[in-house]
Amino acid sequence: MIYPPTFEQKIGFDRLREQVAERCTMRAARERLAAHGFSTSPSEIVGRQTLADEMRQLVMMEHDFPGGDYPDIDTVVAKLRVEGAFLDVEEAVTLRRALAAVGGIVAFISAREGRYPELWRLTRGVEAFPQIVARIDSIVDDLGAGRDTASRALAEIRRAIREREGQAAKRLQAVLQAAKSAGIVEADAQLSVRDGKTVIPVSAANKRKLNGFIHDESATGRTFYVEPVEVVELNNELRELEYAERREIVRILTELTEEIRPDAGLIAASGDYLAEIDMLRAKGRWALENDCVKPILSDDDRLVLRRARHPLLQQTLRAQGREIVPLDMQLDARKRILVISGPNAGGKSVCLKTTGIVQYMFQCGFPVPVAENSELPLFGSIFLDIGDEQSMDNDLSTYSSHLLNMKHTLAGASPRTLVLIDEFGSGTEPVIGGAIAEAILERLIERGCYGVITTHYANIKYYAASNDGVANGAMTFDVQQIRPLFRLEMGKPGSSFAVEIARKIGLPEEIIRAASEKAGSDHINLEKQLREIARDKRYWEQKRDRIRLADRKVEELEQSYAEQLQKIRTERQEILKRAREEAQRLIADANRQIENTIKTIREAQAEKELTRLARRELEEFRERTEQADAAAESERAAQVERE
Repeated sequence: MIYPPTFEQKIGFDRLREQVAERCTMRAARERLAAHGFSTSPSEIVGRQTLADEMRQLVMMEHDFPGGDYPDIDTVVAKLRVEGAFLDVEEAVTLRRALAAVGGIVAFISAREGRYPELWRLTRGVEAFPQIVARIDSIVDDLGAGRDTASRALAEIRRAIREREGQAAKRLQAVLQAAKSAGIVEADAQLSVRDGKTVIPVSAANKRKLNGFIHDESATGRTFYVEPVEVVELNNELRELEYAERREIVRILTELTEEIRPDAGLIAASGDYLAEIDMLRAKGRWALENDCVKPILSDDDRLVLRRARHPLLQQTLRAQGREIVPLDMQLDARKRILVISGPNAGGKSVCLKTTGIVQYMFQCGFPVPVAENSELPLFGSIFLDIGDEQSMDNDLSTYSSHLLNMKHTLAGASPRTLVLIDEFGSGTEPVIGGAIAEAILERLIERGCYGVITTHYANIKYYAASNDGVANGAMTFDVQQIRPLFRLEMGKPGSSFAVEIARKIGLPEEIIRAASEKAGSDHINLEKQLREIARDKRYWEQKRDRIRLADRKVEELEQSYAEQLQKIRTERQEILKRAREEAQRLIADANRQIENTIKTIREAQAEKELTRLARRELEEFRERTEQADAAAESERAAQVERE
């Protein structure tokens, strides 16, 4: 749910969407853009964002992408679906342009699957109908005129027309020269055309002297335009040939329409694809012009804005040659609501609007004016209370309208709600207004809402400094130069700097001094206490974070030691296994040597010398085996000891 109904106008999204729509060349693309409203579906949002971001990259990197204006073909398709209707030449040309554009886009994206995977998936299966494009090309030329070669009959008719036109021109020139010689027409008179007829201009006094039909007269009545009788018959033949030409063109276009009518559904789908591409191209162009990107979809309900800008403010400042101050802000499960305070005209409302438009753009599928490592969650509803909604019709005062907005907000508040409230609690007597605002803030925290709230009330700042789930934020102020810096500083409350601003504006010093005395030390002490509370809160939060970090490191070390111990045990088992295998191999070698020795003794028939030699070899082999076994055992023991 988005509240109020004027939400888009209040944050400036309507003007932003108009800017993107102006970059669409198709009416159907603009309609699609208008239909891309606020979504709560993760898959839909990610799909929209990915397509827009890939098109942004494509527009930035690919200068040979098929561009130009894309034509709408919905009226052409509607006509195709009517039995008996036929496309005229202009409609055939429009269809040809659209299908040619689809063909170029499909070929371009299909060749770059790895670079633009989502655009490739969108393109897969789209029909470009090259045979229809070729068929229309055979009928209509590049200028939108029917080709003589569209049919044999049309070629014959046009040849006859050219012949008759040539004959008529010769006869007219002859009649004109004769009339000039006879003094019937002026010496500088030229042939003219009236009602499709070639005529000779004759003065009113001589109109009866030239035989023919009068087709027109000048505004003054001094000149009449006469078709000589010598060319009347030729002109009639030409008129008949022109009728025959139109009939033949209608026959050709009817035949073309009948040929492509069965594909009307697929042609409509190709037109929808072209409108989608046109809309995405408009988003991509706008994103490049305004430094917008695809942010990260948060998977832990964090809202992290890095270098966020309100695009309309950025455009205004850029036109003035000034740089916008970007917004850095974070909301998470521990600090879901941010209370921003600070001087008037210091940027509080801009921070609130920036948060609102960034989140809304994200969930509408528009590239977002943030750094690429920004993280945005999904909200089911956004409630906004900003500006003066007093109404004479509904008998609502400014404060009543704020309370009505709070009523709707509390009714719809949940952990999936983003609440944006400007000048929280203002519009009525400060004490009760602040108390009501504090009570509402408590309920919003209980409901688990996320939100950005701006205020000047000290009790709201004090509450944010003393309670969980809410944090203070200050709009920084240059005390020396007495000017706002428009930068948000998280974790501390801001001051209104009313005395400093009054002094800079030039309010009399005695009034400022009297106001300070009336405010008394209690107000000054309250501001001081708020700063001390914020400082102490930051200290304990940082200490808690350090303890958590230390606990995490201990857990990581414990896990690392357990993994190393398990690794040592595994390696010990492996070493013992290899030792047993080595011992078995040595025993097998020894057995083979003994068997060979016995065999040698038997073959030598127990000759003493050979027997002695065999025994010596056996002893040497036994010594070598024992030495190798001892060395291997020593090495294994040393390795285990090292580990």
